[in-house]
Amino acid sequence: MEQERLVLAQHGDRDAINDLVTTYQQPVFSMCYSMLGERQEAEDAAQETLIKAVTKLHTYDTSRPFKPWILRTASNECIDRLRRRKPEVSMDGMGDGGAWEWQAGNSPNPEAVLLESERYARVRTLLETLSPQDRAVVAMFYWEGLSYQEIAETAETTVSAIKSRLFRARRAMAAEFMEGALTA
Repeated sequence: MEQERLVLAQHGDRDAINDLVTTYQQPVFSMCYSMLGERQEAEDAAQETLIKAVTKLHTYDTSRPFKPWILRTASNECIDRLRRRKPEVSMDGMGDGGAWEWQAGNSPNPEAVLLESERYARVRTLLETLSPQDRAVVAMFYWEGLSYQEIAETAETTVSAIKSRLFRARRAMAAEFMEGALTA
């Protein structure tokens, strides 16, 4: 069935081409993301790969499996992009010879992104267990980065009251977290 669709696509059948793109866009994106590590660049590379695959479909040998062919096209696109990347300088440390070390950028990998989104969802759930006042103080301190003084002014209270409220909120969230961890 796929071979028939490929032959039709090679002859310009729009439905067959759309089917191929729909079928392979996710595997191509996954390949690009695993190689490039940046979502936007992976999306661009996947789109470019699919365009190249469609325009070069006449060179594809229909007696061979299509998936390796298109993933190789994606891999080549990513390798080209990696070669064009400029190294980023890290100002965090010096090498043994006293020169700055060059390090590639460190975008999160898919697993890190998933873990981060799970952690965010868990924190949101924990925040919902707090009173609206405590939730507001926690949000101002952790998300907005306000100082104790700024939060106190916003809440029209004292710095010590804000410190106490944050302490109680953290303790309540920790207790809720431990209770959830024990029941999971």
